Amino acid sequence: MMSPANTKRLAKQQRTLVTPEGISVPIRLASRGSRLGALIIDYIILTAIPILLLLIMAFMVGGFAEELASIEDENTQGAFEFLVVVLILVYFFTRYGYFMVLELGPRGATWGKRMVGIRVAARAGGRLTPEAVIARNLIRDMELFLPLAFIQGASVGDSGNFGLAGLIWFAIFMLFPFLNKDKLRAGDVIAGTWVVEAPRTKLAETLSTSGAAATSGSSDVTGARYDFGETELSVYGEHELQVLERVLREDKDEALEPVHAAICRKIGWDPGAGDERAFLEAFYAQLRAKLEGDMRFGKRKADKHS
Repeated sequence: MMSPANTKRLAKQQRTLVTPEGISVPIRLASRGSRLGALIIDYIILTAIPILLLLIMAFMVGGFAEELASIEDENTQGAFEFLVVVLILVYFFTRYGYFMVLELGPRGATWGKRMVGIRVAARAGGRLTPEAVIARNLIRDMELFLPLAFIQGASVGDSGNFGLAGLIWFAIFMLFPFLNKDKLRAGDVIAGTWVVEAPRTKLAETLSTSGAAATSGSSDVTGARYDFGETELSVYGEHELQVLERVLREDKDEALEPVHAAICRKIGWDPGAGDERAFLEAFYAQLRAKLEGDMRFGKRKADKHS
């Protein structure tokens, strides 16, 4: 059994995310420790990539170094300068593209965030926009890289004042997540994002339904039969399936009714009220069967936007 202290701590992390369809989805904010762990992993990866590229380029250069030696010195120097420029460009695009490309993906997470089980989410609901991802990652330079550059400059004897200024600057931004209840860093505030827990879920762990037969769609309450076609089931993906499963597990009328209404609007149905759970169980079971069938043929639909 969970201790009262842990229960209180988890309750403080709970938030509600409202989707564009008006569905309230409970989420849990990622801890500061998990965010720090993800950042460390990401920067280990970002450090390893240029080193790996440098080794590959050194191997390539070694292969034609003898040929370059037989050419005029100016050409030799120009070839090496070109390789240095290529390495700088690769490092630049890796450093900025790594976060932006992965966080704009369907999982909304870098490799480091995936390893610790967290992801980025828009506080207003819906998908992350390119503007939000770009903003939160450009602000990281101001939060992390610039003050570290000041500190590093002071460490090699440039200026003690630079080091002190960099240290104060760094401390302010590192303490920022401790000064607000949502654990937001400056980039999150500007971009309108949260970092939330994203525990790994297996599609194979099915929900046991009771008000409707698993795939027949027949209701024990009204006797109505709910059969959904390919067009209706193609609207949603794995993310929406997981949201629907959470709603069914909680089994709260105040959540079932808006979800039922949102799905009906999306697929163009009007089955009426009073049989919401049977409708949702039938839709859940048939959507699940479709997604699992598609996966066997190598097709995956992460969410409704895919």
